[in-house]
Amino acid sequence: MTSEENQGTHPNTFQVDLRGLVDLLSHHLYSSPRVYVRELLQNAVDAVTARHALDPEAEISIRLSATGNRVTIEDSGIGLTADEAHSLLATIGRSSKRGGPHGLETTRQEFLGQFGIGLLACFVVARQIRVVTRSARDPLAAPVEWLATDDGSYTVRELPSDARPEPGTTVVLEARPGAEEWTVPAKVEQLARDYGSLLPYDITFDDGSAAGPRPVTDRPAVWDRPFPTPAARRVALAGHCAQLFGFTPLDSIDLDLPVAGVRGVAYVLPEPTSPAHRSGHRVHLKGMLLTDKADNLLPDWAFFVRAVLDTDTLRPTASRENLYDDETLAAVREALGARVRAWLAELATSEPERLAAFLSVHHLGVKSLARHDTELLGLMLPWLPFETSDGSMNLEEFAAAHTEIHFTRTVEEFRQIAPIAAAHGLGVINAGYTYDADLLAMLPSVRPELKVTELDAGAVTERLDPVPTSAELALAPFLATARTRLEPQSCDVVLRAFQPAAVPALYLDDRQARQERDRTAALETADSLWSGILGSLRGSAPRARLVLNHNNPLIRRIAALPDEALTATAVESLYGQALLRSQRPLRAADTALLNRSFLGLLEWATHPVGITDSTTDSATGADPQEDQK
Repeated sequence: MTSEENQGTHPNTFQVDLRGLVDLLSHHLYSSPRVYVRELLQNAVDAVTARHALDPEAEISIRLSATGNRVTIEDSGIGLTADEAHSLLATIGRSSKRGGPHGLETTRQEFLGQFGIGLLACFVVARQIRVVTRSARDPLAAPVEWLATDDGSYTVRELPSDARPEPGTTVVLEARPGAEEWTVPAKVEQLARDYGSLLPYDITFDDGSAAGPRPVTDRPAVWDRPFPTPAARRVALAGHCAQLFGFTPLDSIDLDLPVAGVRGVAYVLPEPTSPAHRSGHRVHLKGMLLTDKADNLLPDWAFFVRAVLDTDTLRPTASRENLYDDETLAAVREALGARVRAWLAELATSEPERLAAFLSVHHLGVKSLARHDTELLGLMLPWLPFETSDGSMNLEEFAAAHTEIHFTRTVEEFRQIAPIAAAHGLGVINAGYTYDADLLAMLPSVRPELKVTELDAGAVTERLDPVPTSAELALAPFLATARTRLEPQSCDVVLRAFQPAAVPALYLDDRQARQERDRTAALETADSLWSGILGSLRGSAPRARLVLNHNNPLIRRIAALPDEALTATAVESLYGQALLRSQRPLRAADTALLNRSFLGLLEWATHPVGITDSTTDSATGADPQEDQK
C-alpha cells in the first residue's frame, strides 16, 4: 500500500469482550476466584505507598469490610482524577506503576502491581464494581465515581466535594450470581489474612458485628521478632509452623539472604517423606502472599523442609501465583540450599543430639545432598546410617573395622549374603537403598585408604573355607552329577565349608551373570527375530554359582546317596531353595525346575525302596504320564 493510500485511512483500536476476558482470567490465568481479594489489597497498598511518597506525613489506613454479597475496601492512598480513572481503570495492560503521563516509574520497584490487569480481575466474582476516588496530587480535583458492570460498560462522573472530603479510594464489589460464596464475610476475612498478614501497612477487617474491626496484618513476621532466649524463639516458630502448615516441626532453619532481599524460615518435617515429593513453599512478595505452592524455591534434595519467606527481588509470573524461573531465582535457590547445608554442618560440630534426631528421620535427604558434596559427605560419615553385615552403623565405624568394603546393589542379595559375610569377616554394605551406591562410590575420595568394590561371586567364594582335598576328591562323582544337572541353568557348582552350618546352599552371581541370566530369560520368550539378535549377544560372562556347604549335614547325606537320579533331583531342589532365598525373579525354566524337583522328591518319598515305578503303577492302576501332568 502506498503512502498516498495510507493518508486516507484512520487507525482503529482493538475491541475487547470483557466477559470473554473474565472467562480467560478465571479459567486460564488465575487458579481460583480467591485472587480478587489479593487484587483489592494490592491496589490499596500501592495507592498508600504512592501517597506516602508524595506526603510522608499523611495518615495511612486500609479498611476492608464485607456484608451480605458486598465487599468494600477503603484506603487513604493517592487517589485518581477523572482523566486517570478513564485511562487506568478501564485500560487492560496499563498500570499507574509504569511510565506515562500518570505513571510512577521512578518508584515502581516499591509497588506490588506490575501487569496492568488491576480491578478488572475482580470481575471474576463481581457483576458490578464501583470506585469513588479523590486525588491527593491535585487539591482542586473533585471526587470521581467510576462505575463498571460485567457487560463491558462503564461510566465516569464527578461527585460533589463532600462525597469524599479526603484523598483516597473506596472500591465496592457486588457479587455476581454463582460467586456469592467468595463474598461471605468469614471467607473474605480468611482470604485477607492469608494474602495480607505480612503487608507493610495496618489493615483491618469489619464484618459489621459488635466486635468491630479486627486486624488483618500481623507484623513483624515471626522470624523477625525478638525473643528472650533461643528456646523461646524455637517454641514460637514451632507454633507458627503448626498454624501455617499443620505440623509441629522437628527443627527450623533461618533463611536470611540480605543481598537478595530474602527473609524467612524453613521448617523440618517431623516424618520421613519421599524424595519425589515436591514440597509447596509459601512465598510473599513485599509482604503479599504470592503462592503457597512454590516447588522451585529450594533445591530438589531439600525435600525434607517446608519454607515460608518474604522477598522483594524475585519476579512473579503474570498470574502473580508463582515465581518466574529466571537466573535470579536460580541464584537464590542455590544460596538457600547453601544455608540448609550450613545448618547441617553447624549441627554436626556443635549440636550432635539435634543432628542425630534429624538424621533418624531424614537421613535420605542428607544422603541425596552428600552425593554432590564430598566435603559434606566427610562431615556426615560419623552420622549417616547404613545397613551392613556387622549391623546398622555409620560408615566411620564400619571403615574402622574393614579396609576393604564390598557392597550389594539389591536388598535381597544383601540379606542372603549378610549372615555368611559376618561369619567370615567379609565387610558388606547393603547399597540397595536410595543413594547408597552413589555414596559408596564416592567414599574413596573422602577416605583414600579404603577400597570399595561391588560384591561378586568370586570374592565371596574366595573368603569361604575350602574343603580338604581328600574330601573333595571323594565327592568328585557327586559334584560332577550336580554340575551336569545345573548346566542348563548356566550355573556352576562349588563345594565350600562355611558358617552358619544351617545354610545348605548359597546362590551367588554378579552383575554380568545377572545380565546373562536376563538375556537367557528373554531368549526363551522372544520371537524368531529377537531370538537371533539375543543369541548373537551371548558372551563369556561369569556364570552364577551354587555354593554347597560341606558343614551342613544334609549336603553330606545327599553327597553319599547311591542313586544318581535321586542325587540329581536333590541338587535341583537345593538350587531352587537357594534361588528362592535370594528372592530373585524366577525364569520359566526355574519355575519348571522347582516343580520337577518337588514332584521328583515326592515320588522318591512315596515309593517303597526296591519297588520300581512300573510295579507300583501297575498295582495302583496309575498312569505315570497323567501323574506328571
